[in-house]
Formats: sequence, structure tokens, C-alpha cells
Amino acid sequence: MHDKTPPDTSLAEGEPAWEVATLFPNQGDWSVEDYLALDTRRLVEFTDGYIEILPMPTEAHQLILIFLFDALRAFVRPRNLGLPLLSPFRVRLSERKFREPDVIFMFARHAKRRRNRFWEGADLVMEIVSEDDPKRDFVTKRRDYAIAGIPEYWIVDPQRKEITVLQRVGDRYEVHGVFKPRQKATSVLLPGFAVSISAVFKAAEAAGE
Repeated sequence: MHDKTPPDTSLAEGEPAWEVATLFPNQGDWSVEDYLALDTRRLVEFTDGYIEILPMPTEAHQLILIFLFDALRAFVRPRNLGLPLLSPFRVRLSERKFREPDVIFMFARHAKRRRNRFWEGADLVMEIVSEDDPKRDFVTKRRDYAIAGIPEYWIVDPQRKEITVLQRVGDRYEVHGVFKPRQKATSVLLPGFAVSISAVFKAAEAAGE
């Protein structure tokens, strides 16, 4: 015999399960340990006790990401230069700041900076600009990655169909190049590595509506 006891009607249908929120720290109170213990399929970044949940990537975003990752891996693997990874994976920029770049690379000679749950910095990062907040990639993360000492940062902009490659000089980034269709984006850090701008953004054309 099935139990036909109705559910507790004090819980309004369609309301969020607010009690779940009490299982987690308040904004501003998150520790590094709390953040690293967070198990989710969403991209979540951490700064000084606060977490930021990033928008779910689109199919077009993922197709560009895979194209860039495949190109980078095809270049570095036969040369035994190091390890590339793609998101989601955490990169520690400082004691209380973590980001999850779209594509990251670490030279083999810096392998001691790799951890199973996160890397201590990176040698190259790539970010694909999201329509919801371009400033995040062009301004905020540009500042964060420069302060963290990451030598090279690629900003991949699907709306403008261009890639900006930044090279760290001193304590800030300088523009190595802003590359557009019919050009190839080139790396300073990895001489010989280049990708066709047209090919990068053509990869996104296979995305569904």
C-alpha cells in the first residue's frame, strides 16, 4: 500500500529550496577550503571570501574552446613543451583568488606548480569573451592575470571575431597583437604557435540555434 500523505504544504510549490543555502557560507565568509570542497558542474571562481558563478557556456563557446585547445595541444605535445588543459579547472592566482580560464598551459619545467585540484598560476591562459560581461575578460581578468605573473593572455572575442594576444612586460600586459579574419594569432611565449582567426570562429558555425 502506497503512502498517500500529502507533502508539507508550508513549502510553496515553485519556491527555491532555501534551506540548501544554509549549507554553504555567506558571501564574504567562504574559505579556500570551502571553495575547493565545492562540487558542481558550474564554473565558480573565488576572490577574498566571495564566490562568483559564471554563466553556463554556449555550444558556440565550447566549439571555439575545443578548437583552441586542440591546436595548442597539437603544437606542444610533440615538442614535449608542457601540459595544456581546458575548463573546468582551477588556477590559483594568489592566496585567496582562484579563476577557471577556458584554456591553460604550463611548461614542463614548471610541473612542480601543478596540483591535482588546481594549478599555482599558469604560463598561458585563454579566455573566450561572454556576451553577458565583456569587461570581465578585457579588464578584470587582464588585471588579475597580470598581477599573478602569467606571461601570456589570449582574449578571444566571438562578437568582434578577433583575438587579442597580451604579453606581460614588467608588472602589466602589453598588446602583442590584435588579430582579425585572414590573419593568424601568434604567440610570443611559444614561438611558432599560431592559429587562423577565420578557422577559430568558423568552428562556432556548427553550433545549433
